[in-house]
Amino acid sequence: MLKVDIQAGVARVTLDRPEVRNAFDDALIRELQSCFQSLGANAAVRAVVLAGNGPAFCAGADLNWMKRMAGYDYEENLADAQALATMLATLDRMPKPTIARVHGPAFAGGTGLVAACDIAVGTPEAKFCFSEAKLGLSPATISPYVIRAIGERMAQRYFLTAEVFDAGEAYRIGMLSVLVPAPELDSAIESLVKHLVAGGPEAHLKIKDLIRAVSRRQIDEPLSAETAKRIAEIRVSPEGREGIASFLEKRKASWCSPKS
Repeated sequence: MLKVDIQAGVARVTLDRPEVRNAFDDALIRELQSCFQSLGANAAVRAVVLAGNGPAFCAGADLNWMKRMAGYDYEENLADAQALATMLATLDRMPKPTIARVHGPAFAGGTGLVAACDIAVGTPEAKFCFSEAKLGLSPATISPYVIRAIGERMAQRYFLTAEVFDAGEAYRIGMLSVLVPAPELDSAIESLVKHLVAGGPEAHLKIKDLIRAVSRRQIDEPLSAETAKRIAEIRVSPEGREGIASFLEKRKASWCSPKS
């Protein structure tokens, strides 16, 4: 159900259920959770690319899984939803950069995967839909990541209408970070990966934490003091000292591969 390939510091994770358009079920969610935890703890992994095999990135919930859920009581539904929420949070909190490779439709829970990644690169063939309302449901579990990506106003429209929107609109509202023709998808991702692996791994972790801490906060004295503290701490860290030294000495930093 999941293919993982790690080469030159880059982990490529591929949803591999093309017969059901890479739809989620409880087993795939468990596998993704375990995978994201493992990659997050693997110091050799510098960046993660998440992709889908077949014509779709991820079609949301698997029909057979939905049939099983139809008979669940509240406690069973809660445990099921918490597993999905935990998996998305683990992806979101990955201590290294993540890229979603969106070559086709990403519906319902699939949009949560896209939004939980740091960067989303897509092609014109990508399509998006928060389809839950048409099933009498709510996109609750994915909402923190999607609203962060597209904003409250766009979420109000697309959560409520459950309409399909195309890659151009996804790029306009922030669901996609980059939109490229299909033949250029992998080269665009490789270009981003090259930049990512040139950055310090501890710096990436701290930058992701910084964005979470600063986003939507009022700019005031406490925030200014906190950001000053953060930069002072990283400047005196071993990685910070190595990064500055490598720049001044006109050499590659110790975390860069010889080919980067």
